[in-house]
Amino acid sequence: MGDRPPLGLGFALEVDAPTDLPYDERRADALITVTADSAAGPSVRAPSAEILIMDRSLSMTGHKLDEAKRAMWAAIDTLRDGTLLAVVAGNHEAEVVFPAAGGLARVDARSREDAKLRVAGQLPEGGTAIGRWLERARGLFATVESPATVRHAVLYTDGKDEHETPEQLGEVLASCTDHFVCDARGLGDDWRYTELLRVTQALHGSAEAVVTISDLTGDFTRLMREAQRVVVPRVYLGLRLNSRFQLAFVRQTRPVEAELTARQQRGEETHVPLGAWAPQTRQYQISLRVDPHSLTVDETLRAARITLHAEYPDGTRRPCAESAALVVRRRSTPGFGIARSPDLTRVENERELGMAMRACADAHLRGDLERADRELRLALDLARSLGDTARLRSLRAVAADGPDGRPRMRRDVARGRILGLGLDSTKTVRRPAERHDRPPQDAPSPRACPRCLSTSTSPRARFCEECGHRLGDPDAAGEPRDAL
Repeated sequence: MGDRPPLGLGFALEVDAPTDLPYDERRADALITVTADSAAGPSVRAPSAEILIMDRSLSMTGHKLDEAKRAMWAAIDTLRDGTLLAVVAGNHEAEVVFPAAGGLARVDARSREDAKLRVAGQLPEGGTAIGRWLERARGLFATVESPATVRHAVLYTDGKDEHETPEQLGEVLASCTDHFVCDARGLGDDWRYTELLRVTQALHGSAEAVVTISDLTGDFTRLMREAQRVVVPRVYLGLRLNSRFQLAFVRQTRPVEAELTARQQRGEETHVPLGAWAPQTRQYQISLRVDPHSLTVDETLRAARITLHAEYPDGTRRPCAESAALVVRRRSTPGFGIARSPDLTRVENERELGMAMRACADAHLRGDLERADRELRLALDLARSLGDTARLRSLRAVAADGPDGRPRMRRDVARGRILGLGLDSTKTVRRPAERHDRPPQDAPSPRACPRCLSTSTSPRARFCEECGHRLGDPDAAGEPRDAL
């Protein structure tokens, strides 16, 4: 389980993959579930640095900027004393408005009021260049000396990233990856959901649409509380591949979908940054390419050794959980069919659901309502078959019965709702219910998850469909391990 006291979290890593490969199979896939639990003893409070990025472009004039300032004030009030804080006001440039001397300042009663006054004094002007805002945040975080410090930023915008090219934004995101986590919020209905997804997927954050601007205050308050639960600033998935296999892709599948392949750090062991961690569970899919003729039939071999690494308080990167192996065996009969893992099938169906939701949103945004209606119906069918209540709720919010009785997009749906649909497309698990909302732990169900207390759609499920927690093999008390 790793050295718990220095980290403050105990990590566990589990690999779920079918051992047998069809004779002519060219890929080997696996689901990796990573669980972080609070270490025994008193809760650990990691040192933290927070940068609040406020959009003060000209489009924020009036009510929107007033509400955004209230949200910023609430966020500042929520931060605990001792947190390092900076406030960046962004338009087509990025200005550090707090602290006045630059860098970051420690939060106390006096600095908190100073920061709120400087937020209050911001006036709307100029355009939007999100990359410049993030670049300024990266420079500020670089002044934080302790490697144990959790670095988190949050930004909101009500406009499109029109004062820089997509390539410029991409270069900035590449330079910021693995340096800090960033959450993003879209206000109103004149921003691009694809831009926010680029930011949050590169920087391990969450993206939300705030259609009702006054909701931003509560959202920012929640974000600050969640950020203060983060204990470990950096975790990495380590992959040591057999020479006959190559890495095709790495994806996060829960709680949100994100492509991670481009972030890999190559070496003797490939490391994939997984961002900062609070007590939680995440799930990943890896896919390996292989020439089937390089594998001896009926030979059991290790395709990959999978290890979890964390950055410790002294700045060193060390294993933090027991490693696991991805073991494969090529079957000897050509054309022999082998059933695909139901868990991997579900992940691929969830991915198809997300693509249908994005296709629906994109078609509606460009005015192709016929295509949007078709994609909506496909997405609704997939969400129902998966039992994905969260995304089903998002789809039903923009749907209505058409003249033929079939679902179609509401013709009066607000643009902000469509943008929110695009963001929701990547979310594969709902936020865990509050304690008073949770069902009793002994409530009858096919398979009850001991972590988030949700119930599976199948009594044979081996992973919780909501949080990814391993439920164990329903047919056996223990799980055999393949020998190498």
